[in-house]
Amino acid sequence: MCRWLAYSGDPICLEDLLFKPKNSLVVQSQHAKMGATTMNGDGFGVGWYGWRDTPGVFRSIEPAWNDRNLREICAQARSARVFAHIRASTGSAVQQTNCHPFRYGHWLWMHNGALADFHRVKRDLALAVDPELFPDIEGSTDSEMLFFLALTYGLQEDPPAAVARAVGFVERTARAHGIDEPVQMTVATTDGDATWAFRYSSQGRSRSLFHSADVTAMREHYPDNAVLRELSADARLVVSEPLGDLAGAWDEVPESTYVVVKGGSEVILPFEPVGP
Repeated sequence: MCRWLAYSGDPICLEDLLFKPKNSLVVQSQHAKMGATTMNGDGFGVGWYGWRDTPGVFRSIEPAWNDRNLREICAQARSARVFAHIRASTGSAVQQTNCHPFRYGHWLWMHNGALADFHRVKRDLALAVDPELFPDIEGSTDSEMLFFLALTYGLQEDPPAAVARAVGFVERTARAHGIDEPVQMTVATTDGDATWAFRYSSQGRSRSLFHSADVTAMREHYPDNAVLRELSADARLVVSEPLGDLAGAWDEVPESTYVVVKGGSEVILPFEPVGP
């Protein structure tokens, strides 16, 4: 499986997100504590928004802990919205086009989990993708296929409804092939203005997902904490596993829910797949 993080708030140096925390994403690439695998060395990717409408994306098949270019970029780049992902392949090839986050226009998408027996349903899922979108699929992963299904079902107009329809279609298709528990996912997507993060699995035992606590409240509890002083009041993180062990800093995203982060606010709502 994989590990990922989604940040929003005042512009922050990528190094402060990916390298400096005690349990940073780079540390998790070798020593994940809550993932299906300890090692996540099948590539990585970082997406961030700058002065253009379209986000920048840097992806590599190198292990995150061993890529000098990642460290160089992170030491200089700053952004108010960042997606970062470290990959542990579930069977698809280790190549740049299979590394997350995936991009379409001003949208980013990343996924931890798997669509069970993807090779058995791949053709059916691909045929359901909008023909105008299909040429933009570059890789061979179930994660990118799920992204383009969500785009087909209206991600750009209503992200929660589109993801619900995409997951519902995957489940219906997989069960027609005799696959009983097809979906395992924590998914994050953003249009550069808001972030939606989903936690769901067909068997009701999803991979871990957490969101950060309110920064202002945390400062009151830890007035001497230098890291909290540097974060803006609207800073928010959604992560596969906590970046540190500060008590009260992380809340688990409940099973079968999604969290919407916009500005300094966050809302958690129930998530249920819908048959197309």
